[in-house]
Amino acid sequence: MRASYPQLEKTILALTEGEDDVVALMATVACELHHADERFDWTGFYRVVAPGLLKIGPYQGGHGCLIIPFARGVCGAAARTGDVQIVDDVEAFDGHIACSSTTRSEIVLPVRDAGGALIGVLDIDSDRPAAFDAEDAAGLGRILRGVFANGR
Repeated sequence: MRASYPQLEKTILALTEGEDDVVALMATVACELHHADERFDWTGFYRVVAPGLLKIGPYQGGHGCLIIPFARGVCGAAARTGDVQIVDDVEAFDGHIACSSTTRSEIVLPVRDAGGALIGVLDIDSDRPAAFDAEDAAGLGRILRGVFANGR
């Protein structure tokens, strides 16, 4: 079942209303997203903890990589460039970090606070090839802006 992003956005915004703790917000978003779409095999956040460095945050699914430099992997590319990364085949992505052997495709979106500062990335992995598209990027982007960049 593919997520209904308008419904998911409404649910997540209601659940996170009034909350300003970034980790609590990330935990809630990761949980709701992970259980909303059967394509999502690993769903979570990597937080910016130092210049050029991401560290694992709240997630759902199997283990993830603990630390990812901006210079490596799909998550690093999203953090470094500020652009959504949609990777149809992770094996074909130069510099991919294999945190899980089941991951076939991935979408990673930068997460920004109300001031526009990069606070992390949302990483969603799928065990299916070419699982993500522009509709996913748009729907997930709206949710992230609603939760993290609305001046809470």
